[in-house]
Amino acid sequence: MSFTRSILVFCFCFFLFSNCEDTHSKKNKENVLKTASDKKEDISNTPSPKKDSKKTEKADEKEPFKLTNENLIEFMVNYGKENPETLVGIKTSYGDIHIRLYKETPIHRANFIYLVKQKYFDETFFYRVAKGFVIQGGNSDRQEMATRRFQIGEYSIPQEQIKGLKHVRGAVALSKQWVNNPSNRSTPYEFFIVLAKKGAHHLDGEHTIFGKVVKGMNVADKISQVPVDGSEWPKENIFIKAEVIK
Repeated sequence: MSFTRSILVFCFCFFLFSNCEDTHSKKNKENVLKTASDKKEDISNTPSPKKDSKKTEKADEKEPFKLTNENLIEFMVNYGKENPETLVGIKTSYGDIHIRLYKETPIHRANFIYLVKQKYFDETFFYRVAKGFVIQGGNSDRQEMATRRFQIGEYSIPQEQIKGLKHVRGAVALSKQWVNNPSNRSTPYEFFIVLAKKGAHHLDGEHTIFGKVVKGMNVADKISQVPVDGSEWPKENIFIKAEVIK
């Protein structure tokens, strides 16, 4: 092979090699750009984290209203003005008992009307029968009662004594907590009816009398005769349904 021909072959091979390398390099660059572009597109199309709608809803929800010793007076004063009723009916399987509420005990009256309208008593019994003394209602051993108390609130009511009013037969009063209760505040949920013919005057000044039975003392007497256990709890549940009459 002549020297000139060798030079021509060398130049041709160099040109061909250089051309192939550039093409391969461009393809690599294109592939790199395409991959980066794909990744960018994937990132831009990734949905942004969603807010937890349940948490947002919970944050927006207001706490349900509950009665406390702090808000009791203001609430009951206003409630009493808007709900002036004074006659309540207590329905039992033994008959009906009508209770007239005293306007002179406005917080106790409003509280009783409120609980009746909240259907609280409809989950309770006459749960204590002390023969010849009292029958007591507004409690039960059912979970529904505990749930309703939790929903309504934990509170007690200051005394509203009516001068000269005694625990005579037919008097209706609220129970009270005997321990750590120097001011004799009433428990809001449990009430009792005096059955004793001579009254229960040892309770005078201890409980707020807020009403009297005006119809159905014979029903209360029937209830007082039911069999009870050692804790004066009737062996047969005596269910209550309460309603505002007027």
